[in-house]
Amino acid sequence: MRIPLFVLKTSLLLALGLGFTATADAQRRGQPAEEEVLYPNATREEPEVRPVSRLQRQLKQLFDLSQEEGKDAETEEAANSLLAARAAGPYEKSLANQILAQIELDRDNYPGAITFFQAALDAGGLKNNQYFQILQNIGQLQFQEELYSEAAATFTRLLEEARAETAQIYALRGNCYYRMEQYEQAVTDLRKAVSLQEKPETTVSQLLMGSLFELGRAAEAAEVAAGLLASDPENVNLIRNLSAIYVNADEITKAIETMEDGINRGVLTEERDYVELSKMYRYAEQDVKAAELISRAVQEGKVQPTLEIYRGLGEAYYFSENIEQAAEAFGKADELATDGEMALNHARTLAELERWPETKAAANRAISKGVKRPGDAYVILGAAEFGLNNQPAALAAYREAAKYPETKAMAEAYLRDVNR
Repeated sequence: MRIPLFVLKTSLLLALGLGFTATADAQRRGQPAEEEVLYPNATREEPEVRPVSRLQRQLKQLFDLSQEEGKDAETEEAANSLLAARAAGPYEKSLANQILAQIELDRDNYPGAITFFQAALDAGGLKNNQYFQILQNIGQLQFQEELYSEAAATFTRLLEEARAETAQIYALRGNCYYRMEQYEQAVTDLRKAVSLQEKPETTVSQLLMGSLFELGRAAEAAEVAAGLLASDPENVNLIRNLSAIYVNADEITKAIETMEDGINRGVLTEERDYVELSKMYRYAEQDVKAAELISRAVQEGKVQPTLEIYRGLGEAYYFSENIEQAAEAFGKADELATDGEMALNHARTLAELERWPETKAAANRAISKGVKRPGDAYVILGAAEFGLNNQPAALAAYREAAKYPETKAMAEAYLRDVNR
């Protein structure tokens, strides 16, 4: 199971502008910038942000350009000009690189955005609020580029340096581990994420469920899936997933109950749901229920009559000892089949009913259309001819059956008995 965690551009805009204009305005007015401290326990020492006074006009021009639509070329030129300024300090370099990163982000050039965001961090002009938000952005972009190992390392660094345990970061890192098939680590992080959420997010719980499933811990995966379904009972995929997990956990009764409930409530309406439930019935040796379900679904138009549907229906009826219904189903399957296998099954069931003329016709169809075991068809044909009191034709059929390894011994024994 793979559940993508997409990076939204809007989320990557959070750091841009936060703190920069406030700091610049406050510095210009000689007042301290007021900003909520988001990472009070960070190990990184909060730098003292000091814009270079002689570059204030150039800095403001750059920031204003970055806020206008269709000004990417002018913004890029202004940012590079600021970076080239001999007087540019950490503050100016961090801002310019951050704005260049946003331009690359708008171009969907995520590797370029990562490079500039990293340059913004390396310049050293970011307060902790902006620094750690950009670090998170880098991790999300690495994830988007499927650089899962790098992204996991970035999120680990964020947790260690920011010392702010959030459900989002654990979920992001857990998703990285999931993509790298490091399911034990994924389970640890995803469980932590769920514990930190007031209301568990469906995406995180699904990742947790998938990780547990991959580890073969089906019972735990089922517990997570059941919790998800309880909060979203109309979710078709959850019903199917939970049922599949129960099957893998050898909880076939629970799997059946889950599918039955979905169908009875009208949530599961697709043909595959009826077919899947019928297979579960048959696996559980509840062939009568399997036959009744598919027969009703075909009559109601919920399942299209196909060769495989009629084959399954015929088998379900046969093993539930409803031979007449089995014969009817195999006959319909034969009409759709290109080979003689269904005609052979049709002949077998008709023979059990001693409907000899129909048995003879079905056996001949099987032979003419071709089957994997022709000897079986000739044996049934011989029985039909015998039932029709046509001894010479019966002997001829058994002589043909004796030519095939699957029926050689039986046919020869019959012929010896007749000759005596």
